[in-house]
Amino acid sequence: MAWRNLWRNRRRTVITSASVLFAVVFALFFRSLQLGSYDYMFKSAIESYTGYIQIQHHDFWEERIVDNTFTIKPELNNRILQDENILATIPRFESFALASSGPQTKGVMVIGIDPEKENYLSEVENKLVRYRLTPEAVSRIKSDRTIPEKVGNLLDLYQGNSYTNSGRMQLDLGISDKDAGSLMPVIEKEARFENGHISMGMPGAWIGDKLSRYLEIGIGDTLVLIGQGYHATSAAGKYEIKGIVKQPAPDIDNKIVYLPLDVCQDLFNAPGNLTSLVLHVGDNSDRAVEETLNRMEPLISEPCRLIEWKEMNEVLVSQLDADNKSGMIMIGILYLVIAFGVFGTVLMMTAERRREFGVLVAIGMQKKKLASVVSLEMLYIGFLGILGGSFLAIPIILYGQTHPIVFKGTFAKMWEDFGFEPIMAFQGIDYYFLWQIFIVAIMVLIALMAPVRRILGMNVVNALKA
Repeated sequence: MAWRNLWRNRRRTVITSASVLFAVVFALFFRSLQLGSYDYMFKSAIESYTGYIQIQHHDFWEERIVDNTFTIKPELNNRILQDENILATIPRFESFALASSGPQTKGVMVIGIDPEKENYLSEVENKLVRYRLTPEAVSRIKSDRTIPEKVGNLLDLYQGNSYTNSGRMQLDLGISDKDAGSLMPVIEKEARFENGHISMGMPGAWIGDKLSRYLEIGIGDTLVLIGQGYHATSAAGKYEIKGIVKQPAPDIDNKIVYLPLDVCQDLFNAPGNLTSLVLHVGDNSDRAVEETLNRMEPLISEPCRLIEWKEMNEVLVSQLDADNKSGMIMIGILYLVIAFGVFGTVLMMTAERRREFGVLVAIGMQKKKLASVVSLEMLYIGFLGILGGSFLAIPIILYGQTHPIVFKGTFAKMWEDFGFEPIMAFQGIDYYFLWQIFIVAIMVLIALMAPVRRILGMNVVNALKA
């Protein structure tokens, strides 16, 4: 009877079910976007710099000086690599120095890397700048008659920007896939930026894109580094700029200098020493990382220790945790708005059927049985809404997972000023999906109390007059 009642008035059923459907879609969409953006920010920071697990001298994280370094024996390195979740070990030597080029000077983070091994983690070679919209390049591009005025205006807006691939440049310049075949070759030709490579044993440096602009240096220029070496020795050296790297985290991009590992060790007078050995893991879920830490613990002895990503990114974790709580408040407000929408629709449905309920009770139907029929109707409507909302949200989320929202223009620059890459990603189907459905189902059950209460307390004579 409840199922047949639904389709006696299809419009009413569709309206009520649609309120639940949109509640599910909005809840899943915004929660996926929120969690996905947090996850993207974490991965950008972790995979471009710290990694998930490191071996360090036990005093290094609190006092990051080159005296707190260690050496790694080949036997220990081989034992670590035998672990099922360890894909590679990535050696690093990290310190700080004063970088100078002409009148410009800045404190920088110097990282000695093995370029081949570093590609397991940060894939730094893939972050080398491929295109740069210099004033000269923009002028040459705009002189081509095939370039539309709109693209020319955007070239002026993005003048000075650097890109690691042509896709992002195409997006910023507002060029559609249809026009890309004719316009992008012209732009790529003029904006192309040639980088060189660094390798073990060969002096040379890669520097961050923002740092290169601040110091006003480019490929082939000389960078001077001055700092303090091992056991208070002087550290000074001159290095040719071989390449410009664009890091996704702007605060790192503004201060990073890469040197070959052995060259960096020689600069700081610490041959063979490391500040950290990054353990590149295959499965980076919290549980897998914790289990890997437990397996590695017996292998590591003084003066070294294991340190995980949460401790190394404590500030970022705290910031995103606070932002997550504020985001949950906004989601709560969204739920409140959704709940009132569902409740209002249910009240409308109940008011429309007041006379019908009065007639049914007058001819002998018990109020409890009538309430149970209406309850079943609401549960059917809620189920249809939740099912429909889930099926509608899944393709949106899956599409958003592979096509994140990329901001452009002034809004993108604002995000970068706050130290974040201007991208909002979606979280894949996970436990949050069930939680949002459960919360909306609770809303439906709470809304169900209103018609049940009205039926049980209904005055039949007044209902017949409705």
